[in-house]
Amino acid sequence: MNELFSIIPDKIRDKLPLTADIKQLLQQQTISQHTPGTILKDFQTILEFLQPDGVEVSNTHHQFSLKYLQQLNSLLSSPIDINFKRPVQKSYPYIHGLYFLLRASGLSQLITKGKKSKLVLDPKFLQIWQNLNPTEQYFTLLESWLVWGDNKLLGNERDMFDQAYLCLFFWEDMPEAGLKFNSYLEQDKLGYFPGFHNLALLHLFGLIELTSGQPQPAKGWRFTDVKPLPLGNAIMAILTESRTNIQIEDYAKFRLDFRIAFETLKPYFQPYFPEWSQTLVIAEGGFTEGTYIFKVTLQDTWRRIAIPSHLNLDEVATAIAEAFDFDPRHLYTFIYQDRTGRILEFDHPELESNPDTSDFRLGDLSLEIENHLQFIFDLRNEWEFDLYLEKIDPDHGEIQESQVLESHGQPPEQEEEYIVCFIEDEWTIELKKPDDD
Repeated sequence: MNELFSIIPDKIRDKLPLTADIKQLLQQQTISQHTPGTILKDFQTILEFLQPDGVEVSNTHHQFSLKYLQQLNSLLSSPIDINFKRPVQKSYPYIHGLYFLLRASGLSQLITKGKKSKLVLDPKFLQIWQNLNPTEQYFTLLESWLVWGDNKLLGNERDMFDQAYLCLFFWEDMPEAGLKFNSYLEQDKLGYFPGFHNLALLHLFGLIELTSGQPQPAKGWRFTDVKPLPLGNAIMAILTESRTNIQIEDYAKFRLDFRIAFETLKPYFQPYFPEWSQTLVIAEGGFTEGTYIFKVTLQDTWRRIAIPSHLNLDEVATAIAEAFDFDPRHLYTFIYQDRTGRILEFDHPELESNPDTSDFRLGDLSLEIENHLQFIFDLRNEWEFDLYLEKIDPDHGEIQESQVLESHGQPPEQEEEYIVCFIEDEWTIELKKPDDD
């Protein structure tokens, strides 16, 4: 979710009014494995594909490798023909979209050991998912897609537009009679708005009618017709209403809330779908008491550090810098990507941009075992530390301050002639002297 979640142009609101006919259509809609689209059936196919032990994924973007793509494509309700010699995951928009839901829903986890990464299902949340009824599953996936999912899950750069925004703008430009595409050049216009994976998801959720065509040599997915369906108009109208009602302060609260529960859209859809009762909750939020054991790596060196959960991130930053014999008087940023793909950034108190490191304790972050936390230290030289959470020991009060438990390798030289330091209520750059404290 980003700032644009609360921005809906008037022309979209005017095109998608919540009329009596739309309300009646929603009240009469039933949801099952095969209706209104095949999203639940195809998502179940992906879940079964990952069982029992997950599958290996690429190291860079953690996506399905080439060896799985043709098999997965053949198992889906809408397999597509392509003529690429070496396709990648995004060459198959339906797989790309389902992968996005798998990650954004929190049902899967990335497990990285050494140079290999696997995508596995979380048995705890899978059990909860299986106990949801079809309506609850449908809207959990809808919210995963349109509210929680971040573009970086697909290996893209962070985008100022979220998936709902892209889909709503596409919908606003689509005539009721639909769109026809006579060539790849024409259809490529949809590569960004809404994006081919979003187009595939609109089809899987039963919101559009889509006709595929035959691909040309060395070309990818070909489609010829895209037409909005009545349910698509109805859901886009509800989505427009929900986004119109969200204020900037609500967005700020969302950014700082570590609870992950797929219930943002519930107040808007439940009146029409009373079967939506249970909610999939991935993280309860709150404070986790204990001592966090991190393996902190910088280049070829690492330190195993025990850090009490009550320390704030400002104190954690100092502990890490000192463990590597670095001067802690520098600006820094912590970056954490939760399992839904949401990226949270916490900055040095003096940067006054993202949330402040002094306002959050380590135990506030809802970190899980085997999570990674990125620490960018000294924003001029950008030393990148990786904090890998190995375990959380119950806190019995033995450790009040951070402790280095194990060391490996000689840390690199800071190699600086200047330091950024805080003097007389302001930050300044000074020449570092050999005997500087």
